Amino acid sequence: MPERTAPPFRADHVGSLIRPDALIEARAAAGRGGIVAAELARIQEAAIRDVVRLQADIGLKLVTDGEYNRNSWQRDFLLKIGNVKPMPSQLTVRFHSAAGSRDHTPPSLQVAGKLSRPAGIFVDDFKFLASIAPAGMTAKLTIPSPTVVHFRGGRGAIDARAYPEMDAFYADLAAVYRAEIADLAAAGCRYLQIDEVNLAYLCDPELRRQVASLGEDPDTLPRTYARLLNAAIAGRPAGMVVCMHLCRGNFAGAWIAEGGYEPVAALLFNAIGVDGYFLEYDSPRAGDFSPLRFLPKGKIAVLGLVTTKSPQLETKDELKRRIDEASRYASIEQLALSPQCGFSSGIGGNAMTVDAEIKKLKLVVETAREVWGSA
Repeated sequence: MPERTAPPFRADHVGSLIRPDALIEARAAAGRGGIVAAELARIQEAAIRDVVRLQADIGLKLVTDGEYNRNSWQRDFLLKIGNVKPMPSQLTVRFHSAAGSRDHTPPSLQVAGKLSRPAGIFVDDFKFLASIAPAGMTAKLTIPSPTVVHFRGGRGAIDARAYPEMDAFYADLAAVYRAEIADLAAAGCRYLQIDEVNLAYLCDPELRRQVASLGEDPDTLPRTYARLLNAAIAGRPAGMVVCMHLCRGNFAGAWIAEGGYEPVAALLFNAIGVDGYFLEYDSPRAGDFSPLRFLPKGKIAVLGLVTTKSPQLETKDELKRRIDEASRYASIEQLALSPQCGFSSGIGGNAMTVDAEIKKLKLVVETAREVWGSA
């Protein structure tokens, strides 16, 4: 089978990696004023250099910064948008794990005025990553989906004086993303991933009920979000690959949503103009592979078959069997392999050690080579 020279690669990963203790301690010290920003930056850059070398040693074709440049997969980006502010969430989510379940009301966002982009958000972070990426490896950046700004609070969290009509809100939000993506492209970014949780959440009956309680229509919201996502990436250069990660929640081995992709599959694969999809398929809660029948030619589905929720290592035979099952619905040439989520969506609460993380990433690379002939 021809080797993939463009992302997503046969062996890929979602983006976040377990942060070293020195970086966690430095962020905590900076938060209480114990070290200056320049010292935190030095420690952060050293940690990113180490994790880039790690990815190269494993045999991956991509490198991320492990999301070491942030405390949270979403808030460090979204709170830099002008007039986006934190607020208590209107949604209560239930995290599930092997240890049991617990309810959590995660912090949400409110729009307190007209949206703007006062400065580049992750542009400088990408420039640093690209400057240290080994020759022949592709620097990949992950950013949160624009849908996060709306989902947890709905219309009630958006200033009605600034946005009496929601169309103007969505237009301004998309414009912020287009400006950021244009600057990332100018900096050389050719592999961008949008972390999209809400389309997966809208496959879960309980979360659909909560969305309805906020006054939103869970049946029409996916199409609204599809238009927003398309507007956000409009104008990207032809050489930039944009993928989407569909996530059901990730913290300390726990998850939030369940339900297969069937309710959104036709729209997800055909109405949203991204090039590939990182799909969580590590457990029965994600449903079967039949929604892949909607995947059109020219797009790639990266199967998240290796869990980041547990250190237990999958077997190659198990992964190959499941890849074979998926190939009944989409051509093997349109498939790839990855862990099901990031290894550390925020600081702390990891489900495994760095050694276990390395074993999982090596398993992805080795299995991809055996299935497709290359990683």
